Amino acid sequence: QVQLVESGGGLVQTGGSLRLSCAASGSIFSINAMGWYRQAPGKQRELVAVITNGRFTTYADSVKGRFTISGDSAKNTVYLQMSSLKAEDTAVYYCWARLGPSNYWGQGTQVTVSS
Repeated sequence: QVQLVESGGGLVQTGGSLRLSCAASGSIFSINAMGWYRQAPGKQRELVAVITNGRFTTYADSVKGRFTISGDSAKNTVYLQMSSLKAEDTAVYYCWARLGPSNYWGQGTQVTVSS
């Protein structure tokens, strides 16, 4: 089992920056991938950024060049640095972790970008 706790969401103006954090606890030694998904009102949950085996990163095309995912193994935490935020980035952001075939989710943190 893995528990994920997100923090760092909030309200920011267009063009601003935010950093999301996700702290993992539990069976963290079995985690092989962590990342972030988001869900906007009326839309499906979508991948934002994922880091696999601590080093391989994948980004959604819509956030490439603006968002950066990173991890701190000593703190069992993954971060999402978001810059040049746009109104369309407004969503609930969920931390995600994978242990073998199992997926785990955080409770979500709201990010609102105002124009």
